[in-house]
Amino acid sequence: MSWTRALLAALAVCVLLLTGSVSCGSSGTQEQGNGESTSPVGELLDDADEEGRLYREVDENQAPEVRVEVQPNADESWDVRLTVRGFRFSPAGTKEAPVAGRGVAHLYLDGRPIAELRTPEYRLPAELVPRGTHHVTARLYADDGTVWAVDGEPIESTADITASGAEPGLSAGDSGVRTGGQGSPDRAGKAS
Repeated sequence: MSWTRALLAALAVCVLLLTGSVSCGSSGTQEQGNGESTSPVGELLDDADEEGRLYREVDENQAPEVRVEVQPNADESWDVRLTVRGFRFSPAGTKEAPVAGRGVAHLYLDGRPIAELRTPEYRLPAELVPRGTHHVTARLYADDGTVWAVDGEPIESTADITASGAEPGLSAGDSGVRTGGQGSPDRAGKAS
């Protein structure tokens, strides 16, 4: 009779593998068929951003990273390009639940929200950037609207740009594209 039990156990395993509905991860947390964790991600903090969105604390070694580059165009607009590591942009219509390393980036100009990004590129219109020096910040958010954070600080990157009015350009003394971000040598992306 033991061979019957072994056969039934093998058939049960085959059925589970064929349906692919749920599997157990190495940590014992359940995963969806696409390998994404369905258990809570990070720890919600009492701290929130300017819009009241809570910070979602993750360990530094598991945290996503972002760097922002801004380049002027001949038409006085600006090309904003994000470089991310350990992060994937979620498409529109994604379920509003946090998944490790996934979400959207919010783009800010001098602290004012200007765009929610689901791709790493954005064209900043000239009319949004008056003459003078400005700060362009990209901050990472989970799909539930919480802010990805490390050590109580949002995961973000800021680049300074200077618009001269008739001709966009970088600040005097700058030799190229301005970048910054968590993980950069000067920790320019860490909020102060």
